Order: sequence, then C-alpha cells, then structure tokens
Amino acid sequence: MHRLAFLALLAGAAVLYLWNLTASGYGNEFYAAATQAASQSWKALLFGSLDPGNTITVDKPPAFLWVSGLFAKVFGFSSWTVLAPQALEGVAAVGLLYATVKRTSGPAAALFAGAAFALTPVATLMFRFNLPDALLVLLMVAAAYCTVRALEKASPLWLALAGSAIGFAFLTKMLQAFLVLPALALAYLIAAPTSPLRRLLHLLGAGVAVVVSAGWFIALVELWPADSRPYIGGSTNNSLWELAIGYNGLGRIFGSSGGPGGGGMGGGNGNIGFGGETGIGRLFGASMGPEISWLLPAALIGLGAGLWFLRRAPRTDRTRAALVVWGGWVLVSGAVFSFMSGITHPYYTVALAPAIAAVAGIAGSELWRGRGHFPVRMALTVMVAATGVWGFILLDRTPDWAPWLRWGLLAVTAIAVAALVFDLNRRRLAGVLVVAALLGTSGYAVATASVTHSGSIPLSGPRSQQGGMPEGTSSTEVVQLLKATGTEWAAATTGAQSAASLQLASGRPVIAIGGWNGSDPAPTLEEFKALVAAGKVRYYVEGGRGGGSSDIGEWVTANFEATTIGGQTLYDLG
Repeated sequence: MHRLAFLALLAGAAVLYLWNLTASGYGNEFYAAATQAASQSWKALLFGSLDPGNTITVDKPPAFLWVSGLFAKVFGFSSWTVLAPQALEGVAAVGLLYATVKRTSGPAAALFAGAAFALTPVATLMFRFNLPDALLVLLMVAAAYCTVRALEKASPLWLALAGSAIGFAFLTKMLQAFLVLPALALAYLIAAPTSPLRRLLHLLGAGVAVVVSAGWFIALVELWPADSRPYIGGSTNNSLWELAIGYNGLGRIFGSSGGPGGGGMGGGNGNIGFGGETGIGRLFGASMGPEISWLLPAALIGLGAGLWFLRRAPRTDRTRAALVVWGGWVLVSGAVFSFMSGITHPYYTVALAPAIAAVAGIAGSELWRGRGHFPVRMALTVMVAATGVWGFILLDRTPDWAPWLRWGLLAVTAIAVAALVFDLNRRRLAGVLVVAALLGTSGYAVATASVTHSGSIPLSGPRSQQGGMPEGTSSTEVVQLLKATGTEWAAATTGAQSAASLQLASGRPVIAIGGWNGSDPAPTLEEFKALVAAGKVRYYVEGGRGGGSSDIGEWVTANFEATTIGGQTLYDLG
C-alpha cells in the first residue's frame, strides 16, 4: 500500500512539473543560451560558457549546465531539453526526500513530507524553470539522505558521500550549498552511535570529501591557461575562487557587489523581486512569503515541540537526530535568507522547501502518535491552526484569485482544530488534517504550474509574468542576417541578455560583451579588435545592457558605419 502511495507521489510530481512545460519557451534565456552553447561545444559544456566560441562564462559554476548541456547533446537543443532536466531533478528530489524521512519516521511521515515538498509553490516554480536551484536542492537532499544513513551505524563512508554531495552542490551554486553543513555536522556529532573521537574523525573525513569534490574543478580552472579558456563571468580577476568568495559569496550576504558582474541591488525598499526588507519577518513578507512560508509556522512549532518532548530521549535517538538535521537546515538557511543584504531573490527560498516539509512531516507524525497526551495534542492543534490561518492570510494577498479556496481552507482548518480539541479519535481525522495542511499550498502550486514564466526573477503564483529584468528582443530581419553568417561569431553585443536573445533566435554564436550586465572585462578592447581583424565577428548590434565595455561600442561607432534594420542598429564589421 505504501509503495503504491509512493509511486502515486512520484507520478503526481512528474505531472505537476512536466505538464505543458514548454509553454514558458526557453525560460531564462541567459542560461538557455549557455545550454545551447554546451550542446555545440565540449569546452563550453565544461566551463559553462555563454557562447560556443567560449568568450565568457555564466556568473555561476557550471554543474547544472553539465546536466542540461548533456541532455541537449543527446536529445537536441530545444525548449524541452532546456527545461526538462530541472523537472526530472525535482521528481528525483521528491523521491529522495521520501526515502530519507521514511528511514527515521516511517512511510506516513515520508509521504506527507514528499507531498508537502512537491506542492511548495517555489518548488513547483523552480522545477519548471532553468535555474541552478533545482540541481542544488537535489544535491542537498542527497547530502541529508547520506547523513541519515551515516547516523544509523556511524558510517564514515556514508558521511563522506554526504560531503561529496555538498561539494558538487558547491559547483552548482557555490556557498549557498554550505548552509546545510552546520545542521548535518551537528546531528552527526550529537547522535552517531560511536565515541566522540570517532565522530570528530568521521566529520573531518567528510570535510575532506567536500573539499575534494568541490576543489577539483576550481583547481582545473585555475591551472588551465587563461588564454585558452573563457573568462570567468562575474569575477574581477578571471578566477572561479574569487567569484565564489566575492560576488557569489560574501557579496550576497553583506551587500557588496563583489565584482563587475555584481551590482549591489539588494532587497530593501520592499522590492519584491529582490526579497523585500531584511529582518526576521522577511520569509513571511510579500516577496518570500507566497513562495515558501505556507508550512513554515507549522515546521517551527513542530520543531520546538518535537525537541522539547524528546529532550530526555537517548543520545542516539533517530527521530531527534532527524529533527536536528532538518530543523537546523531550516534555522540556518532561514536566518541567512532573512538577513542577507546583497543580491537576494525570492526563488532562493526553494532551498528551504525540503527541510520545512520534512520537519512538518516528522513532527506532525510524532505528535499524531502521541495525541492521547493532552500537551502533545495541543501542540498538534496549534500546528494545524497556525497552518490554516497563515494559509488564509497568504491567499488573501491575491483576493481576486479563487476566493473560495481561502474560505474553504479556513473551514477545513476549523473542523480539524475542533476535532483535535475534543479528541475525536477517528481514522478519517488524519485525512482532514492533511487537507488542512496542504490545501492552500497545493492550490498556489497548481496555479504556478498553469501559467508561463520567463525572465531572470520568476515568481510563483497564479499570474503569468516575466520576472525581473526583461529578456532581449531580436527583430526578424536581424536574425536572418545572423543566420546567413559564416564567421566564428555571427555578432557581438553588450550584455548577456541581448546576446542570449540573438543567439537563441539565430542559432549562431554571439559574443556577450561584458557578460551578465555588460561590465565584466571580457573581451577587452584589444581582444575585440583582434577578433575583428581576423574576420571572426561579422556584426556589432547596438543596444545591449551595461556600461563597463563602452570602449568597444565607442570604437565600433567611430570606425564602422551604422545601419538600422528592423528597428535595431547594427554595424557590419566584415
């Protein structure tokens, strides 16, 4: 029975993530162009280049592009091969979360956790979109699974595998992967069934595994001759290590840009696309709240109650260890997302989704088993009531969309709370509790899957939107010109958004001068002059975003004649 329920969970997640997937086109064109490049060039696949000519990389490490690039190599480049890898990673993450929770808390808790994770709106969004976060979440869940396995018999091998998963997660989204390390290490240090010295040695070995699995690629990039590989986008000195520590590391937390690829835009002034105001309430605010917070109150209440009721359990108690793993994940990652003042987007919170779902499932299941004791039953009642009331508040933020849903949620919650208060010990009560917990988040998740998303900052919810900074646009006439070129690069333009649009539309390589926002020092003016002199670039298209590489634009306008075609200004460099 439980196996059939598990298969139904996976099938439901697959339908939710794969249904009408290509309606969003290429999703994020910046990363779609990199996938296109990876499908055409092995070097572009290895480094995560924006074009198959390997001028500059994306401003992230390339692990998630290894997956989509190989997928596109095998099945051909298309909207489906760009987006499907993330959907499949989402289904795998749901299945792995189920397997992890089942080992400590049984199939019922695991089914609830898997369903709650799958139906978190930001998870539905990210598993239908081409950003690195899908693979990041899968690898972090894999690390938690390996840690739980390691806790069973104090296995250094399983703990090293957990470290390896985190290392590859680092190669997906750098320092964000390390946010789960404190929770995993603390749980093992507390609960592994072996001596304190062995626990410390095992953790040291896992730390070595993290360094090796993440460090090999950093070493490869640093040792590879810089003139025969693409420039590392987002870095100040063509260094992947500097990118990890600067723009994609401390710059995200403390607000400095960290490099020319950065830009200090943070989450202040209520900016929904950039996380909203920092502070303890950020995860519940207008920006991040609808993405992730549906079960967050229940998880926090359940975590506190679970740790309190298990305070006298043996040191190696597996349920408490599981709460430390998932609860520590929620607390550390939640605190960082709440207070980081650098570039922050609401979709980052998908990294919280599996942990919130796991805590809610484990704590809810344990409290349900102990509901015969009044304090335990009251804790469960508060969890259910908080979930229903908070879901109503979140749904009320979009009052014109499905108003019946929030009132239905409130009614089901009231029934569940009354049944718990009066201790109606009926099997059907469990079903009512599950409906009360998941009705709001599931409605919002289905709404998210039913609309299209594009741009660089997608948001969940019932309205189709182009999140954040707009993608570039290309006229039909210009695209036809680029298709007819035979040079190594069909064109060059400032900024990756415009370059990606031209490259995707024409199928021909386009140099993204300056990388993501046009301010990376690649290519330099002298390098660009050499490419033009060698006849490797045919056109320069004016109008891209960014200002750091204006010297190239000034040189082109001073030395070549402009032509306006289809509303776009371009220069024939041939």
